[in-house]
Amino acid sequence: MGQTPPALLRQHLDGRVTQPVAPIPVLHHGPLFSRWTRPPLTWYHICSDENEKAVIVGAGVGGLTTAIALRAIGWEVSIFERWPRIVAEGTALGIRPDAQAGLAGLGLGERLRERTVPYLRAQIRTPGGRRLADLPLDRIQRRGGAPVRMLSRVSLIEMLVQEVDPATISTGVEITDPAALRADYDLVVGADGVRSAVRQAFFAAPTRPRYAGIVAWRGVIQGFEPQDYGETWGRGQMFGMTPQSPGVTNWYAPVRTSEGARETLDDLRARFAGWHDPIPRVLAAAEEDAVLRHEVHDLAPPLASYVAGNVALIGDAAHAMTPALGQGACQALLDAIELAACLRAQPGDVARALRAYDARRRPAAQRMVTASRWMTRLAGAGRLARPRNALMRVLPL
Repeated sequence: MGQTPPALLRQHLDGRVTQPVAPIPVLHHGPLFSRWTRPPLTWYHICSDENEKAVIVGAGVGGLTTAIALRAIGWEVSIFERWPRIVAEGTALGIRPDAQAGLAGLGLGERLRERTVPYLRAQIRTPGGRRLADLPLDRIQRRGGAPVRMLSRVSLIEMLVQEVDPATISTGVEITDPAALRADYDLVVGADGVRSAVRQAFFAAPTRPRYAGIVAWRGVIQGFEPQDYGETWGRGQMFGMTPQSPGVTNWYAPVRTSEGARETLDDLRARFAGWHDPIPRVLAAAEEDAVLRHEVHDLAPPLASYVAGNVALIGDAAHAMTPALGQGACQALLDAIELAACLRAQPGDVARALRAYDARRRPAAQRMVTASRWMTRLAGAGRLARPRNALMRVLPL
């Protein structure tokens, strides 16, 4: 643990490996967090003179969780991140009960609860403010035994970074020869996002990022909590609000947009002019440099497998999806925890463990991708908005 990349790999990376630094800086809008602690693990820790070695490409939610989970079962872990620093940006994430349980299994349950607020009630409404349905938060809580809990992506990344030995993270690493990784490590984990270099190198499938036809705008508003959280569905666009932390509200606005079109914040305000209160007020208070905007991509066609030899894909590298169900981070967490569980169940047989991981995670993740794509279409229905609204009023959500 804690060693810099081997000399052979350093040559293949054209000298672009930066030395691990302690603390690893986290780029976000608040103070830097640098504490590293070994988590109180409920999984057993295997100790041996020569532990198996894994390299994780990408230091996002999935990559960091994978590092924590693999370290818990005795693997030596190295993390390569292409950015000069770990970038933690974004607004609120909803952590569902299954992902909460997975983090609790890594000893992070209490820390997660300390950082989150419960998301208990929310409605779907028309632009005029008429209720269409309730979001199924109560049903999720009944089935999962816990409410959805909200926190910022920044806070989640901070929590995970605190559980990873800084000496295992190398930043500024551009993977130019992925084959070197495969030769030098027992396991290669591609956690490098929708445009994954690992996927492109080792998976021959024609799977590529596909523009979903929408741009997602996101922001937060301090010192404001609306009377009702939830989503408002219009023609080709929607607006949502959730809690993020006490006194802080997260807002998001996926809008149908031609690929490559560059709209401004004023354009967004114009789109939602005349929608029910407080949507225009929230957008009026938004500041240009504090609003995030990105084109949304998923992957198509779906991968036939998330594994190839000793390589496994997790998170967006395997199954990038539209944000309609708010499941991207949860699915990455579940991937990471399942991957470690399969390796723990098959000690010394990486190939068999990866086949089990693929069998357990790929069907579930791909169902979520499909459901999210259909929900994106339903929420932003254009000419079908009227029958959609009628349907929503009778569906048992």
